[in-house]
Order: sequence, then structure tokens, then C-alpha cells
Amino acid sequence: MERWLTVLFALLPVAGCAPGPPPPPPWYAAPVFHDNPAWVPVADHQLVWETVVDVVDDYFKIEREDPVRLVGTVLTEGRLETLPVDTPTVFEPWRPDSGSSYDRLEDTLQSTRRWAVVRVIPDEGGFWVDVAVHRELEDLQRPVHGSAGAATFRSDTSLTRVVNPEPDEPLRLGWIPIGRDMALERRI
Repeated sequence: MERWLTVLFALLPVAGCAPGPPPPPPWYAAPVFHDNPAWVPVADHQLVWETVVDVVDDYFKIEREDPVRLVGTVLTEGRLETLPVDTPTVFEPWRPDSGSSYDRLEDTLQSTRRWAVVRVIPDEGGFWVDVAVHRELEDLQRPVHGSAGAATFRSDTSLTRVVNPEPDEPLRLGWIPIGRDMALERRI
């Protein structure tokens, strides 16, 4: 009996080194990226527009829609604009509107927001869907809760004048444009 226990205890560490079953796949699906602008080979302009609205609605609140219309025999270009949305932070992993983990970390440390403009451009045999997601950084005159020196120094700024504003980007006071979010554009 002692011999069997000795053999059992001698083989027990060897059994612990045996590989187990492979780990299960991750619980999340890897994001799918598409080209921007994306070619959609569908002839029905209403189906394409409703699909675009449905997808963009998952990420942003829609401000204005100008759908693709058939005027006579010509299809017009569709345009969809969204309201600015505060960007998600590290503490909000359930929100899908972040381009990458670096953007999410940066958005945790700074106040930023995103807004999108989607164009649906008719072409022979289908449509081009062009997504542009713009990022903006909050520009405060002074820190929100900073009161040091408020009694002695003026906190107002001089007047600023925009000489050549970008035609696609409206002037938004209190926000500095910091570029486009290409990763989120490809995901949408």
C-alpha cells in the first residue's frame, strides 16, 4: 500500500504539467474595419440611406438628414450630420464610439468630443459612403475650479477673428479642432 502511495505522489507533479484544453475564444468580437469612402454596390437608394442612418445612430445622435433623392432621373447626394458627443473614457468601456485604446486614454485625461458628417454619393452601379468623424478639444478660458489670482488678474481674453474658416467645419466656440478620428471612421 505504501508503494502505491509513493508511486501516486511521484506521478502527481508530472500530471500537473500536462496541457489542458485550449482557452476559449475571447468574449468580444474583433472590430471590423472598412475602407473610407466605402463602395456599396446596391441600386436601391432608400435601402442604402436607411442602412447608413441605422449604423450612424448606434454611435451618434443625428442632428440633420438630407437623404439621397431621385429628382427626375438624377440621384442627389445625401448628407447626414450629427450632434457633438462627449468622448468615452477608460471608465466607460460599454460605449462604442472610441477609435482606439490610446484615444480612450487620452479622452480620459482631456475633455474632447466627436461629431460626424456622412455623405452618400451616387455613382453608376451603387453608392460611395464617405464618413468624416471630427475630434475637438475643449478650450477653457481658465481652469474650471481654479480661483487662485482671480481677484487680481483679469480672466477674459482678447477678441479672436477667424480669417479663413474651413467650409466643412462650422465654427464652434470653446472647442479646438484636433483632426479626424480615422479609426472610428473605418469602423463605422
